[in-house]
Amino acid sequence: MNEGAGRGDGTIGVLRLDASREDLITRAAEIVLAGWRSFDSARHSEPPLDADFDTLLALPLPLDPSPVLDVLEEAATILDRSIAQPRPRYFAFVGSSGLPIGVIADMLAACFDVNLATWAAAATRIEQQAVLWAAEFLGFPAGSGAFTSGGTVSNVTALAAARERALPGARRTGLTGVRAALYCSAEAHYSVKRAAELLGIGTDNVRSLPIDEHRRLRATDVAGAIDADVAAGISPVAVVASAGTTLTGAVDPIDDLADVCIPRGVWLHVDGAYGGAAATAPSARHLFAGLERADSLTVDAHKWLYLPKACGIVLVRHRGDLEAALAHEEAYIPHEREEPHAVDITLEYSRPFRALKLWLAFRAHGVEAIRAAVERNLAQARLLHDEIQRYDDLETVCPEPGLSIVPFRHVPPGVADTGLDDHNARLVQALQEDGRIWIAPAKVDGTICLRPCFVNFRTSDEDVLALIEIAREVGAAVARGR
Repeated sequence: MNEGAGRGDGTIGVLRLDASREDLITRAAEIVLAGWRSFDSARHSEPPLDADFDTLLALPLPLDPSPVLDVLEEAATILDRSIAQPRPRYFAFVGSSGLPIGVIADMLAACFDVNLATWAAAATRIEQQAVLWAAEFLGFPAGSGAFTSGGTVSNVTALAAARERALPGARRTGLTGVRAALYCSAEAHYSVKRAAELLGIGTDNVRSLPIDEHRRLRATDVAGAIDADVAAGISPVAVVASAGTTLTGAVDPIDDLADVCIPRGVWLHVDGAYGGAAATAPSARHLFAGLERADSLTVDAHKWLYLPKACGIVLVRHRGDLEAALAHEEAYIPHEREEPHAVDITLEYSRPFRALKLWLAFRAHGVEAIRAAVERNLAQARLLHDEIQRYDDLETVCPEPGLSIVPFRHVPPGVADTGLDDHNARLVQALQEDGRIWIAPAKVDGTICLRPCFVNFRTSDEDVLALIEIAREVGAAVARGR
């Protein structure tokens, strides 16, 4: 056979495998199916990183091929020994659920390897459709939008548009001699400061304002800060409303903030990377009043819309705002059509077909099923909060949850108040070593606590109750071992 001719395994030239495509995809599918089955119920422990794994880490750079099915087995072992967020008792951070139809979508998209930097025919149209579907589902009047790698890139993208509206030409001339400011709550996500760093605004000019008793940004404080800055010759670029803070799930008063921003001509951005999906749920919809008045919105479909990473979405009210901030003309990527390239409204050039997984999820499940899953997670947060009140050795750190984060701590008898932070830090470590649940610590008002977050469609009420039972059991053992 000629060097460049095709083979039965589908490879060309030197990039050949020692197994057929059929055997390869069959074994890969078996690994995926085994993973899905293992996610159906909780694990009793996390497997250790043993000597076999150490042998893999000791491997030198491979110069010669290995049997591909053997390598796949090693990959399966690596994945099984990794912290997998789709497991029903993964409660740390804001996890992903790996919705199966999204997994299939990622495989298909990777196979065809479409790049949506420029016109990609059907894929371009489907991304545009998925953007509009997401906007309609969330209740935001989007004129444009794009899929991104996640909330940080989405926030930077939206705030780049805000900067260009507030300071026309800043993308070309920079901010030399110009002072600009962003406004957010003290508990806004760090990506707001990251955006300030990257956009030349500077973190010193991020007004991280105090929060109220519900951990929300006060509109009156925002108004005062903007007016004071304007009087001092500082240009307001944007107010960032958190639609679900990462620490406690607080939702800033969007409607009140719109009342501040609109008459002053200041961009209102809503960071809904974590909590935005709850705007679709009847029990939480009131928290998002005024969302339709914002200039931009971000939401991570790989968080509370249950899809695999990465699948962020940035939405803007006016398409022209993204183009003004990001459009460009280069000889290597000429505009062959009247409409702009995707790279004219996004930061990325290498853009995978992320939209396919949301499009497929909407088509395969329907949005009512997704809405019901979000509502179920909200109910599970309320269940945990109410159950904690039944035990003298547990206490919640925040009022009743608005969304799906419930920070709490273990307060066993015999541990002084001054020792509770150390006790709960050690408890988190002990729980991770125990392996029946996976949780991370957080610090709320200087207090170390456990911070479960419910954004998994696989999590059951039984799993929620197990969190309490296991935390109390392990916590008591930690307290006895002091």
